Amino acid sequence: MALEQLEHADDQMQECIDNCLEAAQVCEWCADACADEGEGMARCIRLCRDVADLATLHARFMARDSGYHGELASICADACEECAEECEQHDHEHCQACAEVLPKCAESCREMASA
Repeated sequence: MALEQLEHADDQMQECIDNCLEAAQVCEWCADACADEGEGMARCIRLCRDVADLATLHARFMARDSGYHGELASICADACEECAEECEQHDHEHCQACAEVLPKCAESCREMASA
């Protein structure tokens, strides 16, 4: 069964799942690429790894309609915002991609947290 077919996943939840999965992908790419950039990228790598893990977990919680997904949504949004701020400071393509994708994920997670 495709995620779009989950009975409990309305359009808002499906959009958040999609945004979380996109955030996880771009953060994994960024963290890996930052490892090759040299010194000064440790904070970016750590934040990207945190977002990748949190966003993936949040998508999984939503997919199974966990009662904890609302609380996790708020944490995921905070991590996305902090990571986006860090990535904005770096000119690398992968960092700029994160800075572009993560605010959308943070916004949809905030909406899920207040739903």
